Amino acid sequence: MTHNKTHEKAHGSSPSREQDFDILGRAVREAGALASSYFKESPKAFTKADGSQVSEADLAVDAALKLDLTTRRKDYGWLSEESPDDRSRLKYSRVWMIDPIDGTGAFLREIPEWTVSAALVEDGVPVIGVVYNPEKDEFFHAIRGAGAFLNGEPIHTTDQATLEGARMIASGGLFKKKIWEDPWPNVTAQWVNSVAYRLALVACGRGDATISLTPKAEWDLAAAAVIVDEAGGVITDHRGAPHAYNSEIPKFPSLVASGLALHPALIERTSRVDL
Repeated sequence: MTHNKTHEKAHGSSPSREQDFDILGRAVREAGALASSYFKESPKAFTKADGSQVSEADLAVDAALKLDLTTRRKDYGWLSEESPDDRSRLKYSRVWMIDPIDGTGAFLREIPEWTVSAALVEDGVPVIGVVYNPEKDEFFHAIRGAGAFLNGEPIHTTDQATLEGARMIASGGLFKKKIWEDPWPNVTAQWVNSVAYRLALVACGRGDATISLTPKAEWDLAAAAVIVDEAGGVITDHRGAPHAYNSEIPKFPSLVASGLALHPALIERTSRVDL
């Protein structure tokens, strides 16, 4: 009898990644619909202590996702941009990581470049990621080991191998700064407010790479990181080191993501920058 109980606990109480994706995907679609109900409706906005903006839509989406996901998975931790981090997540092997509206600036300016970004991290590694842009009806998702998809169709990063002619989803001014030892070759740059959306656009081949040399939070990157990985890309910090998740201080110094072929040429440049 005891043996059966132990067996049941080991196997019966640990949901599969597919089961976790089912509840996460549904929750994110509902969250996207909730966020869209505030979009272009002049939601109340506030400035946080760090100077960033938050709207009543961010808070409503955060509350809805937290209620849905933590009710269904009581033994998973929680980390979200809009919830206080009490570090209780550190005792859990599986942690939901959420940015209720990534790209709040775009959201408040009525630009449809914001996303709901949600991930499941297991033992420090993102294993499920969903990035949803409801205004453009783009639902990106990946389960580690099972490929990356946009609206159910497989996606892949580009095979671009040289910096010359690369399409960067980044601020154009970044490549003209005096921080670089050598001038950049001819690259095109397109700015997108949501970092999760930037990464998703690289994952599906609409851009070759994205670079950010400013700190990023774990919730900014977790969902899109597994999507980039599963789309055949590479995502690291500016020195080429992988990001480890569910750390005591959930911050990274920087971000460099691209297809496999281009990444070494990017790191060769970014690794020489002192941040």
